[in-house]
Amino acid sequence: MSKSILTLTLCALLCATTAARADETPGAFDGLWSTVVSCPPAQGALPYSYEFVSNVKASVLNGERGIAGAPGWLKLEGRILPDGSASLAAHGIVGSERAAVGERPRGTPYSYHIEARFAGDSGSGHRTRGRNCTATFARKTP
Repeated sequence: MSKSILTLTLCALLCATTAARADETPGAFDGLWSTVVSCPPAQGALPYSYEFVSNVKASVLNGERGIAGAPGWLKLEGRILPDGSASLAAHGIVGSERAAVGERPRGTPYSYHIEARFAGDSGSGHRTRGRNCTATFARKTP
């Protein structure tokens, strides 16, 4: 009986390990990407452009500029599908009220979505609502 329990326990551990590895399967777009988010002037707000590095691991993009929770911080995250399409969530904290539509005060949280498309070593996208912001991506060579 104890041999059966040991066998079942080992089988369960092996299945769990295999499932965890399946979630981390490298995707075609995995690696480091130079990321630029740019917003033109809009409704009295000044233009701005942020450049930072994003990391794609197991087809999930994570990019961050600045210090989390501090004014001027921006984070992009989302899954890149095998066909290269991606819906990315952007979360940030207003750094300069003059660059924010409606002159929202420094330190005000904001969020929006970017629809993007990746192909080969590049990608591009645009904000889906509100200000006409764009995002470009270029794969960094190792």
